[in-house]
Amino acid sequence: MTTTNAMRLLTQAGIAYEPLAYAYDESDLSGTHAAAALGLDPDATFKTLVLRGDKAGLFVCCIPVAEEVDPRKAAKAMGEKKAELLHVKELLSATGYIRGGCSPVGMKKRLPTFIDETAQLFERIAVSAGVRGQMLLLGPDELTTYVGASYADLTRVD
Repeated sequence: MTTTNAMRLLTQAGIAYEPLAYAYDESDLSGTHAAAALGLDPDATFKTLVLRGDKAGLFVCCIPVAEEVDPRKAAKAMGEKKAELLHVKELLSATGYIRGGCSPVGMKKRLPTFIDETAQLFERIAVSAGVRGQMLLLGPDELTTYVGASYADLTRVD
């Protein structure tokens, strides 16, 4: 297992986490694949998405892997009228991370971050460790405090 920048930062901050590794499939970079490979509850396994608001610019949303972000709810959380997902081609330059390995911890710049309110239902949640094939298991409140996030309702309801 590689020690990632996200791991180093959490260790320096004294935040407890459990590193997890799984064999990722290049043809399936979905978070549901990662949750299944690790035997984790998909509701407690979060993907990190970057969105662009119509005025304030980039911001981050962490949502359960089986869910879809609701751009209107995300925009509202950010105080925007509209928001859209950042194109995957822009992800590396904006965050320092690639698709399938984007972590809310250790981005190039600290971006406003929102974590879906359902994270509070779990003692620990999993987020990307910053590379494909590795996750971090940690307390949602510790993560929220460390990245300066807020809890919000961010997912679509069918």
